[in-house]
Amino acid sequence: MHLTALPHVLSFFALTALIALPAAAAQGDDPDWPCIQRKVPELSLGQVWNGPELPKLAADWARDPVVASLVQEIAARRVPVPQAQEKIRAFGQRLSAGDRNSHLSMLVQGLFDHMNAERSDVIAGIARYAHRQRDMAALLRREAAAVDALRANSDMDQADVAQRNERLIFQTRVFQERAQSLAFVCEVPTLIEQRLYALAKTIDAMLEQK
Repeated sequence: MHLTALPHVLSFFALTALIALPAAAAQGDDPDWPCIQRKVPELSLGQVWNGPELPKLAADWARDPVVASLVQEIAARRVPVPQAQEKIRAFGQRLSAGDRNSHLSMLVQGLFDHMNAERSDVIAGIARYAHRQRDMAALLRREAAAVDALRANSDMDQADVAQRNERLIFQTRVFQERAQSLAFVCEVPTLIEQRLYALAKTIDAMLEQK
């Protein structure tokens, strides 16, 4: 039932069911992780890169302004993956035979460093968001119990009780909307990982071209 269709009176038991956190968290080391997806705070390069071992100079990608700029551009999720892949191919085709392997290797390392850090930041943000949701859920349960107690007291002005209940319904609606947002945000780390893998695979194909 949508919250706007709730009856005028919201009981403690009804609210407890409504503010249950989204689907149970995945099994893992962090029992407070709110997402169904397994929590992996950081990726390893081997999870997204199936190509040859990167040379040590790949770690210096940030010192190359062209590579660094391309990393920033194609890592952004607002750029469709096919478009980002085309930019990689265009970059590779402009490189001389002597620069091809070194610069494409730097691009791989740069994308990994940048997108892995972005993904870790998102995961940390999800944890903070979920913690605020748990605090809000506890507050709402206490308020629902208090409203139930007031409603049972015949000496209370029921108009005041109704007003407090309306405020509780509104706060619960906000909670539910935030919970829906959390479910969406839980997908973001996976989307970043999938994007990184797709871009790395495109670079690997370019390295294989002789």
